[in-house]
Amino acid sequence: MAESKSKVLIIGATGYIGTYLVRASVKLEHPTFILVRSLTPSDPAKAQLIKSFQDSGVTVLKGDVGDRESLVAALRQVDVVISSVNQAEALSSQVNILEAAKETGTIKRFIPSEFGNEVDRLEIDFKVLEGVFQKKRNVRREIEKSGIPYTVVLNGGFAGIFVAGLANDKVSAPPRDKVTIWGDGTAKAILNTEEDIATYTIKSVDDPRTANKLLHIRPKENFLSQGELVALWEKKIGHTLEKTVVSKEELKKIIEESPFPANSRYAIRHSIFVKGDQTSFELGESDKDVEATELYPDVHYTTVSTYLDQFV
Repeated sequence: MAESKSKVLIIGATGYIGTYLVRASVKLEHPTFILVRSLTPSDPAKAQLIKSFQDSGVTVLKGDVGDRESLVAALRQVDVVISSVNQAEALSSQVNILEAAKETGTIKRFIPSEFGNEVDRLEIDFKVLEGVFQKKRNVRREIEKSGIPYTVVLNGGFAGIFVAGLANDKVSAPPRDKVTIWGDGTAKAILNTEEDIATYTIKSVDDPRTANKLLHIRPKENFLSQGELVALWEKKIGHTLEKTVVSKEELKKIIEESPFPANSRYAIRHSIFVKGDQTSFELGESDKDVEATELYPDVHYTTVSTYLDQFV
């Protein structure tokens, strides 16, 4: 008889990556739960999203990571907890989830809110990123001390943010006239669709091979520099874009002089597309490294090229 799938609780379910995680969990037939502060939120869009989750079979639990009693009550109903809190100030609150998980004594896996760069293997160049990255590091250390099995998901960049705009800021579709190039445009990034990131995450929750591991999502076809990304788009639309090049020195000055949160967005682009932090190390440098496409060859991931086809 096949082993039943774990009950999955997603905290931060109405956030950016959270919505994809919920849908992937339902699609992969896990009993799926979400934690919300209010069962009837005042935001109509959020209320509609929660209703759509309920219509797909998701169990909605009222609670908050700052309310120990409600958090413990929610965790007692599930086997796995995935955190996708996406606000910098909320990252540290994940320690509350760990404490509640220790109290229940039944959580089989905790997946913290990372979903980005490998913070333990990069140097932070700009003060604006220190807070978020250090909070992620601190949470990792607390998880390691807790004794609760964990998986850290490291997916590189979100296609919906970095591919759709060709790494330009606040662009929801690839430009057809002009584009800004950061640095010399040659640093390699790792770019994955949100759907694939969520699928690999949910696939990992019952997998003993991902327990206490760093799950890297690194399909080779999705290693691209910004220059290669722009060239790929130009080939698809049949003409060349006008390019404005911002040198790394100019970008550094922009970061230093811009207010928050613009300086944070520019600093992230420096990290990914100028410095190449996402591809600055090889897998295997840590005995915790595992790679998603190798573990789950049955997942037909979307390449950057295929992703761009929807905009042509």
